Amino acid sequence: MAGPARPSGLRAALNGLTTRGRSFLAAGLTAALCAYLFGQDALFQVGVLLAVLPVASALLLVRTRYRVASGRRLSPQRASAGQEARVHLRLDNVSRVPTGLLLLEDKVPYVLGPRPRFVLDRVEPRGFREVSYRVRSDLRGRYPLGPLQLRLSDPFGMCELTRSFSAADVLTVVPQVQALPPVRLPGESAGQGESNAHALALAGDDDVIPREYRHGDDLRRVHWKSTARYGELMVRREEQPLRARATVLLDTRETAHRGSGPASSFEWAVSAAASITADLVQRGYQTRLLTDTGRAHPQHGANATTAAESIGVLLDALAVVEHSDGGTLARAEEVLRLGGEGLLVAIVGDLDDEQADRLVRLRRRAGGAVALLLDTGTWAGLRHLFPDASDEQADSLAGRLRDAGWTVLPVRAGDSLPALWRAADRTQNSVPYRDEVGA
Repeated sequence: MAGPARPSGLRAALNGLTTRGRSFLAAGLTAALCAYLFGQDALFQVGVLLAVLPVASALLLVRTRYRVASGRRLSPQRASAGQEARVHLRLDNVSRVPTGLLLLEDKVPYVLGPRPRFVLDRVEPRGFREVSYRVRSDLRGRYPLGPLQLRLSDPFGMCELTRSFSAADVLTVVPQVQALPPVRLPGESAGQGESNAHALALAGDDDVIPREYRHGDDLRRVHWKSTARYGELMVRREEQPLRARATVLLDTRETAHRGSGPASSFEWAVSAAASITADLVQRGYQTRLLTDTGRAHPQHGANATTAAESIGVLLDALAVVEHSDGGTLARAEEVLRLGGEGLLVAIVGDLDDEQADRLVRLRRRAGGAVALLLDTGTWAGLRHLFPDASDEQADSLAGRLRDAGWTVLPVRAGDSLPALWRAADRTQNSVPYRDEVGA
């Protein structure tokens, strides 16, 4: 919470005179001047009264001793595109005198809606007032909220002084996340299910080397052969599930996407990446997000302790991802060569022969591979002009990737991601992987 500086200086007060205050001052000075010229004492008294009233109001406002503090709370702090968020403002009067008329205005980016304004008549000493407003954006991103502006006004409306608080907050609008159906993905061998692979624990609380019995250990874990060998109770080694790893590759090349705004193929790809990464993290995958620029975002568990925190980190990264000016997937290929084992999910736009060859090579480094091929022509309406050529090119590209072992999901504008994801079930895709030399 922070409080604005107390108004000071007569010049600042006079600069804050409202239209009413300036009119009273001008009328008073004019009346006083006319009364002096024509010798009208009664008119002079009226003019002085009219001129003194706004000046006195300004002086009173400047010398006001009350202080206020503000606070802001977002609910939620991370909202999905198209979802409303509520901003709660609290104003505390921390002085010993009541406030006068207060006008509040919060600074909000235009994409979130009009600037909210509130009028508070009076706040008692040590009292507070709470107000709230709603914001909504169809565009993902990080939007600053604040600082809060406070306009002080005298009871007669003669003078207004504007002061700003220093504190501001940020509302993160993340891509829409869709719930995906449970499927068995190609190459899936680990996670958090019955099919988990297991490995002997090499470090941590459960050591792989049989150790002496400790108070509290389960007696069912006693390793009797080691106990007989060492002559004391020994606890058997434990098995721990292997953590499945996954990489979600998002094609952000500007030349690979069509359309504009929330209805573009790029925004569909970003939303798909958000939904798939969230689903994989919830299923226990150690997930990282990779773009064509070669930039990898934190893996699940790297900087977070829970799945919800990990999903939040990845969604924050997707909230600000933008088009890249690159034309190839070379940088992403370099990153995956260093550590590309595990499941690979690629969400790509238009591909030429060179980029298709890169995806074919990346399949060799992955335990399983799923490609969502966006037919960007359907987002731009080009398919209606050249339907046969577009279909033939898309089928040829999909065939090459399938021959290399990819599970290919063609995507058109308007397609449902959950329905597409259901088609990635490995029980429905039994195409063998042919590792051809020189492919």
